[in-house]
Amino acid sequence: MTHDRYVVGVDFGTLSARALVVRVADGAEVGTAVSDYAHGVIDRVLPATGRALPPDWALQDPRDYLDALRTCVPAAITDAGIDPAAVIGIATDFTASTVLPTLADGTPLSLLPDYADRPHAYAKLWKHHAAHHQADRINALAEQRREPWLARYGGTISPAWQLAKGLQLLEEDPELYARAERWIEAGDWIVWQLTGSESRGVSAAGYKGTHQDGARPSTDFLAALHPGFADVAAKLAHPLTPQGTRAGGLSSRAAAWTGLPAGIAVAVGSIDAHATMPAAQALTPGRMAVIMGTSSCHLMNAERPADVRGMCGVVDGGIVPGAWGYEAGQSAVGDIFAWFTDTAMPASYTQDAARLGRTSHEHLSALAAGQRVGEHGLLALDWHNGNRSVLADHELSGIIVGLTLATRPEDVYRALLEATAFGTRTIIEAFEDAGVAVRDLVIAGGLARNPLLMGIYADVTGRPLSLIASEQGSALGAAIHAAVAAGAYPDLHAASAAMGGVHANAYLPDPARAAAYDALYAEYRRLHDHFGRGGSDVLHRLRWIRNAAVSGA
Repeated sequence: MTHDRYVVGVDFGTLSARALVVRVADGAEVGTAVSDYAHGVIDRVLPATGRALPPDWALQDPRDYLDALRTCVPAAITDAGIDPAAVIGIATDFTASTVLPTLADGTPLSLLPDYADRPHAYAKLWKHHAAHHQADRINALAEQRREPWLARYGGTISPAWQLAKGLQLLEEDPELYARAERWIEAGDWIVWQLTGSESRGVSAAGYKGTHQDGARPSTDFLAALHPGFADVAAKLAHPLTPQGTRAGGLSSRAAAWTGLPAGIAVAVGSIDAHATMPAAQALTPGRMAVIMGTSSCHLMNAERPADVRGMCGVVDGGIVPGAWGYEAGQSAVGDIFAWFTDTAMPASYTQDAARLGRTSHEHLSALAAGQRVGEHGLLALDWHNGNRSVLADHELSGIIVGLTLATRPEDVYRALLEATAFGTRTIIEAFEDAGVAVRDLVIAGGLARNPLLMGIYADVTGRPLSLIASEQGSALGAAIHAAVAAGAYPDLHAASAAMGGVHANAYLPDPARAAAYDALYAEYRRLHDHFGRGGSDVLHRLRWIRNAAVSGA
């Protein structure tokens, strides 16, 4: 008879939630299930009423999160074939900053009949960038007042974060803002639903809520942005819980949803990419984890804080207690590759790929793999969804230069792969310029399965690449948090060593290719600085022209 103990990690992504059942002793993944969100990303019209949304909006219906939880957790337990009584803890991770307004009891405003037709009542997804004007004002005022917390975010905060989205809510729907008693990250909200009591984690508050050194921006600062904004601190205020600790016990209501025992440990929520760190055994200083999917997140720990220009934040205990956690990122990576295959791949290429049993990405990668560095004569900027780091400018857009009548689809595809690697190198150099050493990289996410892309990243960055052993890094990382919250391990380091795993040095840089990429990267930086640092404002002007045309102004 076995007496194995298990934990469940639930990864709430952009379009679906995945539950993973993991054995506590060794991290073995024994069962999984996925549940798609019924409403997906709401970026055109509100499903309930058909009300059109402006450009740059991206909402979600929080009912989808609960429906997914009810579906995927029991299905994962069934897939694992285990007794639910053997589960000792559950933890969640969430895309961030995904933030929503609720009543004091946690009821989302979008669920109230009077507000179903109000866009601001819904959860604003991480890719909601319509608050960029508010973010610009926050950044300008913080810089003018020399607010000390601004440097902790590389000099700018994002329109995707809590303050900018909250200020947009106040200015565009003041009635709804007044009705909102809590303004909360969806990652914290889902833990609230699991335990029956509100809790907030250090991670989301620090990276997305500008909480530094025990405080958020002052009431005086908030009132200077808008007199009515001073009370947003009250909507956010709550004691913060460290990562890897117990937020509470599973409520009887949530036990009925999930089929798990009431009272088991529920860990404080994590940001999705951050949850991957223990799964990738990337908790030690000097190792940067790059979580590569539709976008990329660059994470690492260090023993001290530093001001890294363009980073997304550095937070004491933000990833693991006892270390300063750094975050940077790229707004689009896999999304760029998917955009190209979806919109620019000729029918003949699609037919050839089908004949050879390849996906579009496999086919273009195979065709591009035989090229020498620079052979295609192209250079691209990876800004198709704006630039997250190091420019922190969501109004930038993508560029491809060097096109000729001889350019083939595989040439453009390879140039786009290289552009994202150049973007990662730019981030690494920003860290090292600030005195934060980056020794090696560990790659997580679905894009790690592309050998051409991984080889390019090793050559461009000049660093060895390890690969996470799990294909479900965020969910496994959440499960590791659950094991610590349940008391199975003393801390995240111990749990990571036992339950995480990597394939060490899977890709090593080739000296000749690395030297060739050095020359191409120098050209990338010239293009990067010209269009991103004031040489030409054409990308912003094109965005303004598009928005005016769409709105009919």
